[in-house]
Amino acid sequence: MHGLIRALAAALVLGAGAANAQVADLVSQSAFRVCADPANAPMSTREGTGFENRIAELMASAQNLPLEYTWFPQVTGFIRNTLQAGRCDVVIGYAQGHELVLNTNHYYTSTHVLVSRNDDPLAEVDRLSDPALQGHRLGVVAGSPPASHLARYGLIGRAKGYDLMVDRRVENPAADMLDDLEAGEIDLAILWGPIGGPMAKERGLKVTPLLHETGGPRLFYRITMGVRAGETVWKNQLNSLIRRNQAEIDRILLDAGVPLVDDYGTQLKVVN
Repeated sequence: MHGLIRALAAALVLGAGAANAQVADLVSQSAFRVCADPANAPMSTREGTGFENRIAELMASAQNLPLEYTWFPQVTGFIRNTLQAGRCDVVIGYAQGHELVLNTNHYYTSTHVLVSRNDDPLAEVDRLSDPALQGHRLGVVAGSPPASHLARYGLIGRAKGYDLMVDRRVENPAADMLDDLEAGEIDLAILWGPIGGPMAKERGLKVTPLLHETGGPRLFYRITMGVRAGETVWKNQLNSLIRRNQAEIDRILLDAGVPLVDDYGTQLKVVN
């Protein structure tokens, strides 16, 4: 009986070792293979113009490896058809704590922002609870955290909603929202900072990070790189690369117009 138990235990250990080896073997040793959306400007584009493209180039260069992409729209099935299928090894931008991936350490934290016309009185607003917003039409992504805050403050009734999950190859809700802002169809736009910040910078619009909201849901998120479950060694390698290249990552993000905040979303990050 004891012999049988020892044999079963040994088989379990060997089986676990084989499974771990198979997972580790999925990570390419000859290229830095990135899973990305081909039309997700300002983050990633097939042409390589997004800030996530620049971060991917930095990470590949730091390993002396060529950069290779697997392109797939970030809609339902993105992780299943890219990372989990073994076609690529890392998603550059992924919110911390998402169950579909194993997260690296976060390499930046950002928050939702208000985007306004520079000459508009609402350009001075820095929180959704400001009474100055009453009676105005705000643009917000339907189902996003800021929409819950607008409902709390009685602002959702006049708000204009924009789609959350779309194929960016054929739809661009953020650009539509900013077009409406410039045309006067809405008075203020509310967007996720890494999208709204760079897009507003290109258009010369004012960006105000939302740093003073109370109550849930929170408006800031820590952004990581995502790898397959079980790939702890690969995750640790990426953590080391992030740590050694953090200053350059910060420069890429700030140059793009991404608002960087502290880990608690209460103030802008001080970057040396």
